[in-house]
Amino acid sequence: MKQLKGRDLLGTADLNTEEITGLLDLARQLKSQELELKCNKVLGLLFYKASTRTRVSFSVAMYKLGGQVIDLNPSVTQVGRGEPIEDTARVLDRYLDILAIRTYAQADLETFANYAQIPVINALTDLEHPCQILADLLTVQECFGSLEGNTLTYLGDGNNMAHSLLLGGALTGLNVRIAAPQGYEPDPAIVTRAKEIAGDRSEIVVTQDPQAAVEGAQVVYTDVWASMGQEDSANSRIPVFQPYQVNQKLLELADPQSIILHCLPAHRGEEITAEAIESDRSRVWDQAENRMHAQQALMAALLGLV
Repeated sequence: MKQLKGRDLLGTADLNTEEITGLLDLARQLKSQELELKCNKVLGLLFYKASTRTRVSFSVAMYKLGGQVIDLNPSVTQVGRGEPIEDTARVLDRYLDILAIRTYAQADLETFANYAQIPVINALTDLEHPCQILADLLTVQECFGSLEGNTLTYLGDGNNMAHSLLLGGALTGLNVRIAAPQGYEPDPAIVTRAKEIAGDRSEIVVTQDPQAAVEGAQVVYTDVWASMGQEDSANSRIPVFQPYQVNQKLLELADPQSIILHCLPAHRGEEITAEAIESDRSRVWDQAENRMHAQQALMAALLGLV
């Protein structure tokens, strides 16, 4: 973990296989309270998008580390009035020890990181959601004992979640199948990168066939059909995405011991049925809790506490 000290996490592939494995091991130790870490550090949260789990889990994770949290709401700070990113980044760098940013453009996140010397964490952009993936991988490990050799099927929009799942699976030996409607597939550059990373170790598949994608899968994963900023197209997407709904009929094709994941918030009756998310297969609430443990491990590593 020492090689992570002072680094940024802007995308899933900023980590290598050894580093992800180490973070997951550290998260398990923190979750089980085998290890207790303390610091006197300050985390800044700069969120341009709404958040429940990311905001709360980052805050609690830092408090558990003994640090402090400052919520830098854009609506009450100068960034909301158009202060240049370069200026904001250099000022926050003088005040904070670590900064988590939730924003729209990946390029804005990268600009912050270029002008700040402290670790900068991607707390979600339109391109990726690497912190969510750490929690997802931790949850799959808890359920199956390992990642390698298992298959995760993601159904829905080829969005930031799909991108990070592809890269996270490739790095850990988890087979990843993305089933998305035509015109809503993940970024081809991300798919190519995931295949390069995976090599012969795991399978990376993108298809328009939800049934074929779910066949025999150990993990069935979904997300909202319209991400933040796409609300105007939400209703028009419903008939396009309906065949990709996680429901009992589709789940019958998966491994009998399969689990259901959803990064939340969920629109019951759209991307997932109430029956599915409340079923015995659902590990959605464990997955949400693991955001806190995975982010605690990540911050501990970036701050050099381990």
